[in-house]
Parts: sequence; structure tokens; C-alpha cells
Amino acid sequence: MNQISSDFAPPLKLIAPFFQWGVVFYLLSMGALLFFASTFSYAQMDIAGWLHLFLLGYVMMIIFGAMAQLIPVVLETGHVVVDVYYVILPLLGIGAGVMVMGFWFLPSLLPYGGLLVLIAMLIFAFENMATLKKTAISTLTVSTVKWSNGYLLLGILTGFSIALGLSGQLSIDVPLMLKAHVYAVLGGYVVLTIMGLSLILIPMFSLAHGFDEKAIHRAFRLVILGVGVVFVGAFFTQEWMMMIGYAINTLGIFFYIWQIYNIAKLTVRKELDIWAKSMIFAFLSLLLSLILAGIYFIFGDESLLHAAVWFLLLGFISSFITGHLYKIVPFLVWFERFAPLVGKEKVPMLHEMYSKEGAAMMFWFTAIGIFFGGVGLLFENDMLFKAGGSFLFTGAIFLYITMKKMLSYGA
Repeated sequence: MNQISSDFAPPLKLIAPFFQWGVVFYLLSMGALLFFASTFSYAQMDIAGWLHLFLLGYVMMIIFGAMAQLIPVVLETGHVVVDVYYVILPLLGIGAGVMVMGFWFLPSLLPYGGLLVLIAMLIFAFENMATLKKTAISTLTVSTVKWSNGYLLLGILTGFSIALGLSGQLSIDVPLMLKAHVYAVLGGYVVLTIMGLSLILIPMFSLAHGFDEKAIHRAFRLVILGVGVVFVGAFFTQEWMMMIGYAINTLGIFFYIWQIYNIAKLTVRKELDIWAKSMIFAFLSLLLSLILAGIYFIFGDESLLHAAVWFLLLGFISSFITGHLYKIVPFLVWFERFAPLVGKEKVPMLHEMYSKEGAAMMFWFTAIGIFFGGVGLLFENDMLFKAGGSFLFTGAIFLYITMKKMLSYGA
């Protein structure tokens, strides 16, 4: 397990708003599911709007906040300009909101929202790269940060081109650029970032030590290569190249799952708390997503692809994030608010800083919602899909309530 230090961590007042607004965007995106049908095309503007609401408003917002905290901790050096995160937050939040409105109501807004998001992500990426140059530490997590930020730059530039194309200000092949954009951001940034964080956070929270890291190193190299091959194939309309990239990515993800399994075998912590349940559900969802995607490539049924993406986004990525929020946020609040008081007065334990009942309700409503929603997409059943959306929205309410309680301790 990689050792980390909290000596270089930025203040909570800088990090907390990312988590607060990320959860609000999550609540909005789950509520928006109630207005969608189980049959759709990814070319639809309203679907693109929901994806940006979820990925930019929730996933990116939370990841940016977590990385603002973890990058200097892992690198054992402070941010070059930590105050840029005060600028990144409103640019990303407002930009995401404007883009969603553009997709849903007025396409001419897309370049303006896209420009704000572009600026936010450029600031984030360049500040991270500058911070990386300050350290001599060379670990897999550091390499992951470097590569993921490179793919982030590719993704945001192609995304901004798409925004200009949809608004009629640039003549491009939108479907072609969309594939390149999705794989650069989702596979190149989000998945690589999660893989890098997994090697730190999962062993730390499960108390696992002494595991072999060969599988994660293979996974890292394969995913980097696979995403690059898919990106180039999509950019130059080479379907055969994209298929090779898919296969490489799939192999890389299986090595990643094998690494997590090896860590799980050595875990000392046996309690099935909200974090452990979320991790189990997340990786089962990832396996299911891979299986459905494989069947899709054999039979070509779009409903299989829709269900595969659903279990990847909501089952794996979202569950991975929400599960870690119940570990990361209490620790950050406790470290800043209560650590100086240890030995002087009674301070709360980390698990006392959120409602276990509320967290359990969040987990079960969310898990049931993901299951029903995925089955609804698979069989194109509107009733099951909307039932899943209802459960997910209820789970999002519990997440918002428990998150508000955790952060209230730091007020």
C-alpha cells in the first residue's frame, strides 16, 4: 500500500464546496431520469444533456475536489497555486449548467457553457502538471495522474469542438468526434483516475497490506494503450482500429478487477459498512457491464449497449464515488475540525459523523434503482426504468441529507 501524508492537504473550505455541489448535481441528474424513456439514441440532445449533467456536474465535480486533496498528499508537495480551485468550482458548475440548458433547450448556449468548462479543465490540468513537476516521487498513481490529465486535455478540446459543431459555428463530423470525446474523457480520464485512486484508497480503507501490484501495472498500461487506439480509430474513422482498442481496454479492466480481488483477499477489515457494500456493488456492476458489452458486440442489440453503459456509469463509477464519500468527507472534516482537540475534549468518531441508517437507506434505494433501471433498459420497459429512476432519486435525497450532516461538523 502506498504511504500518504496529510501535511500538504489544502484547507477544507476549498474542498468542501466541490462535494456539496457535486451531490446537488447528482440529485438533479437522478431526478431528471424520471423524464426519460427506456428507448433512446445517444445522438439525442436530451440524452447528451443528461450525460453532461451527470458526468460534469457530479462525477467531474467530485473527482476534482478529491484530486485537489489527494494530489499534494500523494506527491508530498503543495499545490503550485492552490487558490485556482476557488476559480475552477464556479467555472465548472456554471459551465455544466449552461451546457445542459443548451442541450435541452437552446443549442446556441453550448459554446458558452463549453468555453467555461474548457477553461476550468485547462486550469485544473495545467495546475496539476505544474504540481507534478515539483516532486521526484515516481509511483503508479503519479503516472496515472500524468496520463489521465493528458487524456483530459484531448477530451475537453474535442468536446469544445463538438459544442461549436452542434451550434453551427464549426463544420465537423459530430458523431465521429463524439466517440473520440467519450473515450478520451470517460476511459482516459475518469477510468484511469479511478484506477490510480483505487491503489491508494481501497487498501487504506480495507487495511490490506503486502499485495502484489503486477496486475494493476498491466491494467494501467493496457487501458492507456486501449483508450489511445480507440481515440485514434474514432478520429480517423477506422472501425477495425477501434475494435482492437475495445479488446485491449477489456483486457486491461479484467486485470484491474483481478488486482482489486487480490487486495480484497488480504483485507483485515471485515465489517460490511457503507463503503464495503458500495465497493462490492461497484465491482459486480463493472463485471456485469463488461459481460453486457461483450454480448452487444456479438449480437448488436442497442439495448445491451444501453444497459452496459448504465451499469458502468451508475453501477460502477457512481457507486465507487458515493462509497468513498462516506470515508473521505468525515476524515477531512475530523482532521481539520477535531484533530487539534484530541486529548483536550471529547471528539466524535468518524463513523459517528453520519447517520448509518441514512447511509443504508441511500445504498439500498440506489442499488435497487440501478438494478431496475438497468433491467428496464435491457428489455426497453418504461415502467421498470421509471421505477429505477424513482428509487435512485430517493437514494440521492438520502445522500444529500447525510452529506449535509457530515459537512455541518466542519462549519
